[in-house]
Amino acid sequence: MKTREEVLGFALSLGDVYQDAPFDANWQLVRLKKNRKAFVFVYDREGVTWINVKCRPEMTGFWREGFEGVTPAYHMNKTHWNTVILDGSVPEDAVKQMIEDSFELVDR
Repeated sequence: MKTREEVLGFALSLGDVYQDAPFDANWQLVRLKKNRKAFVFVYDREGVTWINVKCRPEMTGFWREGFEGVTPAYHMNKTHWNTVILDGSVPEDAVKQMIEDSFELVDR
């Protein structure tokens, strides 16, 4: 998973969600309809697509230590959010798992 379209397509397939662009066209969010909480932020930075996903605090370090392309969240709470740089350094199954985990965390 390396493109904005792939991330948005996968995130939009997870349930009763919608796409939003509250900041500008570069920042696309996918939110749950029932509570309007965003679970993935998609944006381009430095010529690459990046995403921010919510994580359980005990998992943020696991993902950051496991993959060079996972860092403390850009412009967000670094205890609860990670950034994933979609440069090919993080396998697609791991990216999907992080998006699904984020979805589940905001679906409470």
